[in-house]
Amino acid sequence: MTGTFPNMMDFSGFNAPSRVECDIFDLMVVEGRIPADFHGRWYRMTPDPQYPPMLGEDTYLSGDGMISMFAFVDGRVDFRSRYVMTERLKNERKARRSLYGLYRNPYTDNAKVQGAPGRSAANTTPVFHAGRLLATKEDGRPMEIDPHTLETLGEYDFGGALRSATMTAHPRIDPETGEMFLYGAQAGGLATRDMAFAVIGRDGKLVSEQWFEGPYAGMVHDFVVTKDHIVFPFFPVIVDHARLKAGGPHWRWEAGRGTHIGIIPRGGSAKDMRWFSGPDWSFFHFMNAYSDGSQVHVDFTIADEVPFPFIREASGLQGPPNMEHAGLVRWTFDLSRNSNDGWVERRLGPPGDFPTIARANHMKDYAAGYYQIYDPAVGPPNVAGPVGVGFNTVVRVDVRTGELRPYAPGPSCTVQEHVHVPSTAAGHEGYLLFVVDYHETMSNEVHIVEAEHPERGPVARIAMPLRLRNQIHGNWVPEAELPAPAGVSRVQAAG
Repeated sequence: MTGTFPNMMDFSGFNAPSRVECDIFDLMVVEGRIPADFHGRWYRMTPDPQYPPMLGEDTYLSGDGMISMFAFVDGRVDFRSRYVMTERLKNERKARRSLYGLYRNPYTDNAKVQGAPGRSAANTTPVFHAGRLLATKEDGRPMEIDPHTLETLGEYDFGGALRSATMTAHPRIDPETGEMFLYGAQAGGLATRDMAFAVIGRDGKLVSEQWFEGPYAGMVHDFVVTKDHIVFPFFPVIVDHARLKAGGPHWRWEAGRGTHIGIIPRGGSAKDMRWFSGPDWSFFHFMNAYSDGSQVHVDFTIADEVPFPFIREASGLQGPPNMEHAGLVRWTFDLSRNSNDGWVERRLGPPGDFPTIARANHMKDYAAGYYQIYDPAVGPPNVAGPVGVGFNTVVRVDVRTGELRPYAPGPSCTVQEHVHVPSTAAGHEGYLLFVVDYHETMSNEVHIVEAEHPERGPVARIAMPLRLRNQIHGNWVPEAELPAPAGVSRVQAAG
């Protein structure tokens, strides 16, 4: 019998572990109808610890990877969830308890697994490319998952071609060429400045991999690609090897180290890297980027300080994060200038996160994006997810005019990360699909809203008969892009 989880934010309320692997057929649509052109799978990754933390406390982000799938076919929807069977989880189940210590600090692990491979929990983003579904986390290589059964197939390294020991949870896929761009931070080993940048062809084979050193061993959680350039961000959340060996935390905010943005030509060499430097900023997720001649425009959400409570505690930062200058912004880098000092900033919207756009608009000029905010006018704060206060509003933003179109499910609700689902109807902007947390009843629904007009409310609401722990990231995969199930031809799979 396992013990109880600690009474702390990361393990209580909607953050309480679920640990449920299940199949649920024909979920109940309680309002509206699922759009006729919904035909695909929505994959979600959630940190969901099998066992209470070995050291008594831990961060939400350490949880074992749980992958779930909503399968939409002909107006019906089924749900499936399975643990990602990493070496880490196999070891835990064999011991019937957690064997791993501090977040991303192997020196604090139980002696039985000290130095053993496979420490990553594979809990951050489900990535689909070239017919393969990968469960990713930026501290290791991905785990391949069967896209139909969610069975874990094993660690994946692109046929032995990838040299990097790590892979980002935020690769970028060009919707026109089918290429996937990825990187590995701390690619050469724990706390190193090594960065590996790789290109994967449409066929899933590694085309190139080149390495460079970052300005410091910092958190590089996301990056962005345009038709002409690759953009690598560094902000001052930094790892130190001596600190890890002493049993300390992986990340610490180090004010004064500055923000550094590296830009190379797409198809060029890391030797062509152009660095731009500025004051300290915190940022995690990009909405989009595009090149216009010598100018590179990058849209993303920023904050004055790192928001994660466990990093703030490790850094000696007191109280809530400073959000004085936070917001959704566009930074423009002019590569024709001789100076590498700074960039031009334009405000696009209020503070928030989880920015996304329609897949067809990636890497080029665009009009509309979608992200999430916490609006105090909607209701009081509720804890949901690793940062603490959950977002309560999904927003469509016109990046050219600044117009906002918000949808908030209710005063006691939070919203989990949305995905964009394209429509087959001409001129239709598609849909946003996301889980809603009802804090008064500790229950969930799935809401579907029109991407162009979220303010009109859901076109469909789908009830969940169990509580869903907050996902980190998800992706939508059209059914036509999925391989046939093992032993079944695509003709048979089509009916």
